[in-house]
Amino acid sequence: MFLNLNKLRLSDTVVTKRSQNLTINIENKSQQGYSGSLGTLNIHAEETAESKTTVEFVFRCTNLENKDVFSKSDPFLKISRNAESGVTIPICKTEVIHNNLNPTWQPVCLTMLQLDNPLIIECLDFDISGKHELIGCLQAMIHICTSKVQRSMSDLKNLHKEKAGANFVATHHGRNKVLNGELFVDMYREKPTYSFLDYLSSGFELNFMVAVDFTSSNGNPKKPHSLHYIDPSGHLNAYQRAILEAGEVLQFYDSDKRFPAWGFGGRTPDGNVSYCFNLNLSPHESEVNGVEGIMAAYTYSLQNVALAGPTLVGKVIDKASQIAAKSVSQNSYKYHVLLLITDGVLTDLQETIDALVKASDLPLSILIVGVGNADFTEMEANS
Repeated sequence: MFLNLNKLRLSDTVVTKRSQNLTINIENKSQQGYSGSLGTLNIHAEETAESKTTVEFVFRCTNLENKDVFSKSDPFLKISRNAESGVTIPICKTEVIHNNLNPTWQPVCLTMLQLDNPLIIECLDFDISGKHELIGCLQAMIHICTSKVQRSMSDLKNLHKEKAGANFVATHHGRNKVLNGELFVDMYREKPTYSFLDYLSSGFELNFMVAVDFTSSNGNPKKPHSLHYIDPSGHLNAYQRAILEAGEVLQFYDSDKRFPAWGFGGRTPDGNVSYCFNLNLSPHESEVNGVEGIMAAYTYSLQNVALAGPTLVGKVIDKASQIAAKSVSQNSYKYHVLLLITDGVLTDLQETIDALVKASDLPLSILIVGVGNADFTEMEANS
């Protein structure tokens, strides 16, 4: 499958259109030639201004209309905004809460750029077929456009401040009917967000950390087919290459060149499977000296740790987050980069996502490097 752009640069093609809209045919290409259309891709471009502020919301609903016969609705919120051209652009969806007419969703973070235009907030009943049924839109504070209600950011801020609810409406036979269901904003918080370059330009040093997968799916380290095989000829395995390539770049931004290094998913010399053990097997100290120290600790662990499993990385991320949080509390100018190397799909995917969300406000980046032939599609989709 490919997008036929007639060899033109996509950005130039879109922005030079008078409406800044472009529709592209998606075609299937085989060795014998084209074998039919797979649909179209609609692209809209607009100019935006830079903003480093994000807004965190917690949404809650009460008395939603039940759309199911034998159970209760499975509601989620869909938030969209209108572009200057009038095109509706989805920007966010909450998670689905099953069998609940009074749901409270996990926090939603939106940038000021996303909130620049009036919002369209819809509550839908999830259907596994993808044909979600509209429960309702918010009652108009500004105006109703077709069947959708637009809310500005200030409206949502006022809902939180006044602890008030906004009624949903539904369209029946061309008329808008006010429903009993209400939406509440339980939390509204504006906070600055900083990029990696912001930290570096402000004088932060980098602190490199690494975590290595010691699960049995890597194969017996004594066998040449193993991802952990130490080749006597000196040829580096996949883990050694990842450590060396990332470490050689990042170490120049760290003045003391002492790097925390851990392993996870291995059976340590005490007989227990650990999901965050010091790579040098020290009972107290995880830091090693330089990239050479990481490589030496990795080799030492391979000689003394039995591969086990499953692949759980939540504890490693929590450990890295603790170090980053400590540096913030001590006002030290450190930006932390955790290199997490694994050969397979994470077993604790939801725990990992939760740990990443908790760490999102810290000066911490996490690089997940996949080695071997495992399918990392699910990890990429949820990163």
